[in-house]
Amino acid sequence: MKPDWDKVTAAVRAAHGAAEGPWSAYLYDLQALARHAAHIREGLPPQCDFFYAVKANSDAPLLHALAPHVDGFEASSGGEITWLREQFPHTQLIFSGPGKLDTELALAIEQRVTVHVESLHELERLAALARAGGQRVPLLLRVNPPLAELATTTLVMGGKPTQFGIAIEHLPACLQRLRQEPLLDLRGFHFHLLSHQLDADRHVQLLSAYLQQSRQWCTQYGLHIEHINVGGGIGVNYRDPVQQFDWPRFSASLAQLLAQPERAGAPRLRFELGRYVSAFCGYYAAEVIDIKQAGGRTFAVVRGGTHQFRTPYAQGHSHPFHVLPVDRWDRPYPRPGVTDCTVTVAGQLCTPKDVLATDAPVAHVRVGDLLLFPYAGAYAWHISHHDFLRHPHPQHIYF
Repeated sequence: MKPDWDKVTAAVRAAHGAAEGPWSAYLYDLQALARHAAHIREGLPPQCDFFYAVKANSDAPLLHALAPHVDGFEASSGGEITWLREQFPHTQLIFSGPGKLDTELALAIEQRVTVHVESLHELERLAALARAGGQRVPLLLRVNPPLAELATTTLVMGGKPTQFGIAIEHLPACLQRLRQEPLLDLRGFHFHLLSHQLDADRHVQLLSAYLQQSRQWCTQYGLHIEHINVGGGIGVNYRDPVQQFDWPRFSASLAQLLAQPERAGAPRLRFELGRYVSAFCGYYAAEVIDIKQAGGRTFAVVRGGTHQFRTPYAQGHSHPFHVLPVDRWDRPYPRPGVTDCTVTVAGQLCTPKDVLATDAPVAHVRVGDLLLFPYAGAYAWHISHHDFLRHPHPQHIYF
């Protein structure tokens, strides 16, 4: 999804013009978000469901923009379940993640949320709660199998020993316990072995392996399941924004896979996409408050930093940005600036790790100009350590 720079720039300039003092903000293009979600929905074959993983960005305006285009939402905490139920009392919800509390499992049962079970102990606790309440509980088993088709990306959370999912050697015990608990209703399996996948063909291969593995387990253990949750995992290319995940190629290949004769009657596939849904609609803007040279390098220090926009540090990349010139200058001291050089963009924190971009080429930038970082709608503000040094929070603008 290409940014509408004219629209975004106008919104940035309007907000900055009304601000007092050095400024930072998040801006979200809700119309672009809705169009992108509709594009994802249109590409998915009929055998697929589309859920949004709210951990990526749980702001209410974004959720309401997405609601007409998704089948439901994925929560990873009791707090997210409560928040979603306040916004959407009747929408389908699923509950994933390790370390669920008994209170969170009880809330999921009360709110009729499908639970993705991560361990045998979690299954035992869920069974006890179901018996205590006399309520039937739909669930999926999140399993962590070793798969040859698992590609190497910058974030792999499966196919090897991790805290995520049920180890393959414990699956028989979990299935045995389910046979003993009539109130626990196994609906399928959940796989989420990696994130940041940028290769459409490799992702289709991985989903094919999920289907094959599920079919093998159903035959081996005499199971009938309704759907397979294939997680999210589709990445955003921050390093080379022109080369994004090829969604049309992926969806066409997935349709071909599901149309194969041996896939007839296969369970539905459920996607729970987060980053790939909301990253493109968000922007982080920060005003330059200092420009300095040190050891042959130039540093632009901005109002804000990783306590507001942690994505670059979390992903280990230099985040792309655009310089928005601000000609107004009414301060009683000189205005530093640099031309045709590379700059490292740093924030206000007392740590050398507070860096948003490294040695990025710029034509011209001055103190008082604005830096605009795209692809900031997912895992940006929501994973940042907001109150470190007790700096004020950025403005949040939805347009």
